[in-house]
Amino acid sequence: MHVMELNMLPESCVAEILSLTSPSDACKSSLVSTAFRSAADSDYVWGKFLPSEYHKTVWEACDASLRFCSKKELYFLLCNPLLIDDGKMSFRVERSSGRMSYIISARELSITWSADPMFWVWKSIPQFSEVAELITTSWLEINGKITTKMLSPNTSYGAYLILKTTERSYGLDVIPCETSIEIGSQTKEIMKARVVKGDDRVMSKREDGWMEIELGEFFNGGMSDEEVKMSLMEIKGHQLKGGVIIEGIEIRPKS
Repeated sequence: MHVMELNMLPESCVAEILSLTSPSDACKSSLVSTAFRSAADSDYVWGKFLPSEYHKTVWEACDASLRFCSKKELYFLLCNPLLIDDGKMSFRVERSSGRMSYIISARELSITWSADPMFWVWKSIPQFSEVAELITTSWLEINGKITTKMLSPNTSYGAYLILKTTERSYGLDVIPCETSIEIGSQTKEIMKARVVKGDDRVMSKREDGWMEIELGEFFNGGMSDEEVKMSLMEIKGHQLKGGVIIEGIEIRPKS
């Protein structure tokens, strides 16, 4: 349909059409004409792009100063990380598509012996209330979980362990760790990763200054609610290792 013909449509019809596109397309459409801009900025359109559980997400947000005048403004506020669940998780939407991402903080992960200060210590940082620093252990095992209903349907996701190594790190590159993703009772991947270096699955640098290791990927069809389990472990070598700081696990859409 020609742009001029679209301009002749009622605003509600234009809004209905735009709601079937993407946030990126809606923003581009607002440049076409005044009529398009009004429809593209409407609460109806941006309400379709917002996650279905956004009311609960905003209500749980730790930042009590979150204020918005329209659903479009709310959408772009949610493109920035927002602490939820009493600061134990971070939530955001992908700017171009509206798909959801989460970071599960270290406190919400299952880390073997993390309650014993002989092995792990907890330190405060600005992003989350605490991160876990490994002093020494011969048994490294980190597990996290999330339910598929929290994620965007029909989306491929990757899970990434967010970490840093200290100047005193040791024993982390001797034997590669095993990483895995499990959905329900089905294990999707078992791969190798070296925390420091190696050619199995290397660390990559993040924009926030931390490093990450991909634990695996999975597809969320959205037809049922299942538990996704993510893990990294090195329990076979029995050598001592230390000097790694764990921030959490990020679950985000794959490109």
